[in-house]
Amino acid sequence: MKNIMNCKYNTNIIRLFCLLFLISSDVIGQQLTKQEAIRLTLENNFGILIATNSIAVAKNNKGILNSGYLPTLSTNAGANYQSATSTTSFPGAIDPNTGEPRADIEINDAETQRYNASLNLNYTLFDGLGRFYNYKRLKEQYNLTELQARETIENTILQLFTVYYEVARLSENEEILEETLRISRERVSRSNYQFEYGQNTKLNVLNAQVDVANDSINLLNTRQQLVNTKRDLNVILDNELEKRFEVDTIIRFISKFKLDEYLEKSTENNVTLLQNKSNIKISDYDIKVSKSGYLPTIGLTGSYGWNENRNPPSAFFPGNVSDVYTLAAGVSLSWNLFDGGGTMTRVRNAKIALDNQEIVKNQVIKEVQRDIANALGNYKNRLSVYKIQQQNVITNQNNFERSQERFKLGQITSIEFRQAQINLILAETNKNSAKYDAKIAELQLLQLTGQLLNIEF
Repeated sequence: MKNIMNCKYNTNIIRLFCLLFLISSDVIGQQLTKQEAIRLTLENNFGILIATNSIAVAKNNKGILNSGYLPTLSTNAGANYQSATSTTSFPGAIDPNTGEPRADIEINDAETQRYNASLNLNYTLFDGLGRFYNYKRLKEQYNLTELQARETIENTILQLFTVYYEVARLSENEEILEETLRISRERVSRSNYQFEYGQNTKLNVLNAQVDVANDSINLLNTRQQLVNTKRDLNVILDNELEKRFEVDTIIRFISKFKLDEYLEKSTENNVTLLQNKSNIKISDYDIKVSKSGYLPTIGLTGSYGWNENRNPPSAFFPGNVSDVYTLAAGVSLSWNLFDGGGTMTRVRNAKIALDNQEIVKNQVIKEVQRDIANALGNYKNRLSVYKIQQQNVITNQNNFERSQERFKLGQITSIEFRQAQINLILAETNKNSAKYDAKIAELQLLQLTGQLLNIEF
């Protein structure tokens, strides 16, 4: 009976190992470097592509073709045709040649044709400086759009490495759990060997088999998390969902000297503060554009035209053809002395909008200072935790190695050995989490200082 149970148990273990092999074979692939991940993200990420198109629109808007500085040129042409039949009577009139009443004059199908064409030019010489400041406003709007696109790119890069480092963490955890499973399997073999020679009890064998099952389940769950997270990364990169790859698990932290330099210039480079400055400039231009309504508008007009009339003969005049060519130019001045208060209202509202932007500026400065202080504190704290976890791994590694030797000599129980093994697993996985948490905290701090896109990963 016991042999049958052991056979079933061993069969389940074999099936579990086969499943582990299938999952592990699914995640093996070429290495995806950090630089390659950034390149693919910048080229393919949907959010970045939309932001790039927004920049293209803003670039078109700030161009000379949308400035109002160029003249307008239009042309008109027309043709008119008329056919008429007329009868002219002379009541009481006597023809001097015959002495008879004068006959009626009939004209059938008399055709009248008229043709015209003209070329018209209009150019605004002066519009109260409205287009001048509007042109500057459009240029500043382009700068703001670039800053918004930069913010999108920064957020996407931060999202990219949050997922990338999660893949790295799970990959390292997978290696830890694979080694743990290997040791547990060796322990099962050793326990069976000792049981066969009467040096161990069946309980120790069963405990070892239970630990193998638990380690296998932990490895399975970690591999499934790894596969799912790789799919998340492929979405950011716009890769095929099932594309296989490995990631770089080497982490380098920025030197304290470089970080201090970035912190000193954070107010100059923070993208949120730069956007606020751009909004203030735009609001200032809005005031000047609105004030242009107080000044006159001077325009230049010019035209060149051609008219041709083809008239049929009438009762008293012969038919004729006339061609007229005209060239005209003029200057116009328009000054709206009072528009019912519309310009004044627009100016007042524009000033209020500028005042709101100044208030927002003070709020944003405080918030950015707070965020940088919090991010710096989090980074230092996580870096310290990482250093502690590194030492903790060394301590637990030494403890496990000694426990393993003593377990082989039969000086400690399987429960004590398993506890040492669990402590090492926790120390190593905690160290991995601390390492990548510290790196993500560093990237968040670099984003706030405006340097995220200026560093090498």
